[in-house]
Amino acid sequence: MDNPKLNDIKEEAKKFFEKSNGCHDFHHTERVYNLCMHIGKKENANLEILGIAALLHDIGREEETKTKGEICHAEHGSKIARKILEKKNFNKDDIDKIIHCILCHRFRKNRVPESKEAKVLFDADKLDSIGAIGVGRAFLFAGEAGARLHDENVDVDKTEAYSKEDTPYREFLIKLSKIKDRLFTEEGKKIAEERHEYMEDFFKRINREIKGEI
Repeated sequence: MDNPKLNDIKEEAKKFFEKSNGCHDFHHTERVYNLCMHIGKKENANLEILGIAALLHDIGREEETKTKGEICHAEHGSKIARKILEKKNFNKDDIDKIIHCILCHRFRKNRVPESKEAKVLFDADKLDSIGAIGVGRAFLFAGEAGARLHDENVDVDKTEAYSKEDTPYREFLIKLSKIKDRLFTEEGKKIAEERHEYMEDFFKRINREIKGEI
């Protein structure tokens, strides 16, 4: 990262992750940034706008975690990001483009990414929740929530998030298995297919191993 603006924003962003948990720490932000650069080059996106949005996209996460979801981290983070960018004298047009990316990187709130950069950030953020990284994060979150290791027969309609039954497999059935069909960019979709296949193979294997099968 040899862009002075990006380096400056990176240092600002890191301040918001000092108390973060493992699932949404600054390492997640860095992985999303790296994916954004890879996909953004393929999609001919504005890499500076995209990079800044990637670095700031989760700075509101701590408030969402503290309120157990009552505060939307995308909305809260976008307000903080606007203040940071205004203080650093970014022009209004660039600020608006970056804020759009941050606001639209979530599934919720029915916000649809419209710009090329927003679509890339959306895809990169979702890609970090599937594949080998996604499986690792799912188990990390389950541990943080006090969930059991695995339940092949989990009933997703009768179990709740943040409960003992909120296993990685439940997360796969409810959310992770659907991600590959929700992406916007061609490169993102290509990456998602391979990562999705890995998850399917992983959960098939853990189902066998739980039963003592080879």
